[in-house]
Amino acid sequence: MLASLKQSSYSLSKRLGLSELVADSAWRRERLLILCYHGVSLGDEHRWRPNLYVEPAQLDRHLGLLRRMGCTVLPLGEAVARMYARDLPERAVAITFDDGYYDFMARAWPLLQAHGYPATVYLTTARVEHNMPIVNLFIGYMLWLARDRRLDGRGIVGLDGDYTLDTRLSRDAVAAAIDVEARTMTATDKDTVARQVAGRLELDYDSLIASRVLTLMRADEVKRLSDAGLDVQLHTHFHRNPVDAQPFVDDVRRNREVIESITGKRPTHLCYPSGMYRMVYLPALRREGLESATTCDPGIAAPGADPLLLPRFIDTSTINDVEFEAWVSGVAPFMPRRTTKAHPSIQ
Repeated sequence: MLASLKQSSYSLSKRLGLSELVADSAWRRERLLILCYHGVSLGDEHRWRPNLYVEPAQLDRHLGLLRRMGCTVLPLGEAVARMYARDLPERAVAITFDDGYYDFMARAWPLLQAHGYPATVYLTTARVEHNMPIVNLFIGYMLWLARDRRLDGRGIVGLDGDYTLDTRLSRDAVAAAIDVEARTMTATDKDTVARQVAGRLELDYDSLIASRVLTLMRADEVKRLSDAGLDVQLHTHFHRNPVDAQPFVDDVRRNREVIESITGKRPTHLCYPSGMYRMVYLPALRREGLESATTCDPGIAAPGADPLLLPRFIDTSTINDVEFEAWVSGVAPFMPRRTTKAHPSIQ
């Protein structure tokens, strides 16, 4: 019901010209829309996780909408600085991608280049060094590929029995059970578990690895894109959100060291892993001299916002063009929403 009301509101606002009025307002001129993307499908990933991936065609279309709507797409650092200086151009937008997957290089980067837009990648570095798929996600993807089958889980960590895979609930339960037990394993041992699952599902593990699905860019690829103008920023080394601030900051420092060693540039902007943050992190991050940190809380950043709690709008396969336009114009925050926090339980 709320989703239907929201879409109707977006459409009505556009027809009545309210969206254009907001887009041209002084209110919008002071604000920065930070777009967030996670994955751009190499193949069918958008069908597996539509709330995580976009198809390349949708990304291309939405980048084109930015131009047709008269937006100014700025590099993240410049955009944040100009927002706080109250010097933003009309309809200011910054584009960010989380994690640093290979699909960014293969699918998103060529489109950004074609449109002439700068972008930031928040890079998690542990699996840049160990360049294999992110195992918990990879197992979930394999279970989806084999959703018409059953999994013999005997001998697989966390499992004991036979499992149906025909619903997302059943697949998520299997993936979660494996992840709980595998969390303390070495990276190589986790890869062994993934290979074992693939074998039980009669999937070609080596072909999946060769496709580089759910695999981050390698260091040489990050370096090449950085040299070509990509802004590479912080996303922690291990992509974790510990309860205490010090281990989190230590992970950010390691992340920064690796990125600086690859790019030769010192990153000063952070994205919290999965957009999840704890308020206890903030004093320690300020002492680290970070210029900004972004969340996954939906919103448009304003000069009164804490620079370490900047909201973003996440564009996924579930976002149609009308909703995308509503966020770009600035009218969307005035419409009914379920929440203004992505992860209220972790703060």
